[in-house]
Amino acid sequence: MSAVPLPRGFVAHTAALGLREVGDDFALVMSTVPSVSAGVFTRSRFAGPSVEISRPRAAAGRARAVTVVAKNANVANGEQGRLDAEELAGLVSAATGVPVEEVLVASTGVIGRPYPMDRIRAGLAPLAGAPFEADARQVAAAIMTTDTVAKTAVQVAGPARVVGVAKGVGMIEPDMATMLAFVFTDAEVEAATLDAMWRRAVDDTFNCLSIDTDTSTSDSAVVLANGMAGPVPHGALSTALGEVCLDLTLQLARDGEGATKLLTVTVRSARDRLQAHRVAKAIVNSPLVKTAVHGADPNWGRVAMAIGKCQDDTDIDPERVVIRFGDVEAYPARPGDDGLRALAAVMAADHVEIEVELRTGPAEATVYGCDLSDGYVRINADYTT
Repeated sequence: MSAVPLPRGFVAHTAALGLREVGDDFALVMSTVPSVSAGVFTRSRFAGPSVEISRPRAAAGRARAVTVVAKNANVANGEQGRLDAEELAGLVSAATGVPVEEVLVASTGVIGRPYPMDRIRAGLAPLAGAPFEADARQVAAAIMTTDTVAKTAVQVAGPARVVGVAKGVGMIEPDMATMLAFVFTDAEVEAATLDAMWRRAVDDTFNCLSIDTDTSTSDSAVVLANGMAGPVPHGALSTALGEVCLDLTLQLARDGEGATKLLTVTVRSARDRLQAHRVAKAIVNSPLVKTAVHGADPNWGRVAMAIGKCQDDTDIDPERVVIRFGDVEAYPARPGDDGLRALAAVMAADHVEIEVELRTGPAEATVYGCDLSDGYVRINADYTT
């Protein structure tokens, strides 16, 4: 595949530290000049030290480098886990000259396994003289775990470029998915403005994604901007950030563990966005809905069931709700044999769209997910063995 260059002023290095059997398992992206940053991280009570270290550094607005270790989450390892994560950041700082408080750390993989620090120290020993020639696609490949494809996305905002990479196909229900996303831009923007743009982009995309309802201990979504392209209109930059994040979100959903179909659920005419989001997530997270989508089974009643689970939303009146699969109305139409065949045809596509009208207000939300197959069970039943 063709290379995906990083924006001006960003360089990257990938390496094989031996954490996976074949291929690179370490990535480092940094700006050659000072940059501003924003980040959104998991709210898991079992958040790993990578998150605990990186959250305040990203929030300070001056982060300049992101380093990622794949195949090892370094979670639930106590004080030693934190010391190891701090040492990793220190090794990167010493080799690159980036102040340690401007180095972010991310990890992804099996929980409860300590970093193999001897292997990491040996692998990073040549870092000071290493070529920083990796492109975004190589970075995306180095951070994968059970992903089947490397995920990158690119947009432009005036003279600036916005380039994103992401990984994660399981343990995904972001609450800020195992999800890591990093976006780099050479646009000039103030840290506070970037933070507001980033939180809005994440809320509309990554936080609307669910593969299996499980929130990772390591979720991290970070953006760095180094200003080398000069200032751009805020609207253009915000749009580009949102488009990159949405592109990555759809790639993550399509590559969900064992997935064969992309599933999107849109809830319209809701009381507010929170209600629309809540009901849409209830549908996309339902194992019965997901398995029906996998088998193209026109069992539309499962969607009605999922809506009904939102029992605290007492303003939802079943007599006013409308459920559609594509352009086929399933409820209240209650299709006969011909309608069920049309519904099954919609569900046989590789992208299944479900739309619900609640008729409780003017708001709407769209969420993204995938079907649930026996492949998901096999991947996760045999994950560490």
